Amino acid sequence: MSALNRFHETASDALEKISACLPDGAKLCLTIYTPEKPELDIVLQDKGIDLNEVVSTLRRHGLSIDGDNGYKRDLLNSVVGSLAFGAQNKNPPPAGHWGQRFWDIGREERGLHEELVAALKLNRENLRACQATIHLAGGFDPAYVDDAQAAMAVADAVLAKAGA
Repeated sequence: MSALNRFHETASDALEKISACLPDGAKLCLTIYTPEKPELDIVLQDKGIDLNEVVSTLRRHGLSIDGDNGYKRDLLNSVVGSLAFGAQNKNPPPAGHWGQRFWDIGREERGLHEELVAALKLNRENLRACQATIHLAGGFDPAYVDDAQAAMAVADAVLAKAGA
């Protein structure tokens, strides 16, 4: 019998003995991790244990979302990816997937962006047309032309950033 199998058997026996002493309804979970060797990790648990409850218990005892861990990085990368794919209207998640919420947010934000760009283009063109009409009619205030030119420069800069 390998050392790992002996350890697993010993831990399982210990869990049975400890479980017999627990208050009614209490559940037991033993986690053994080996840094840099995840293939040696072991999770032993009572039947019917909800691992989400185990995580909640750890949170009540100081486990925080502020710490750095691979699971959190992967999860947040998935959220960011869902937002980006939604904004691009590509690769929607499968029906009922938790990422759909973030994909939809990305899609909605992109739609709002497109609406704002269209509105800015329309306003910029109307400002240019008004300025040209006033210039052709004569009798205009030069300050208005300067302000209009500055407003169009701002609109042009924002439209350039938006790729429009």
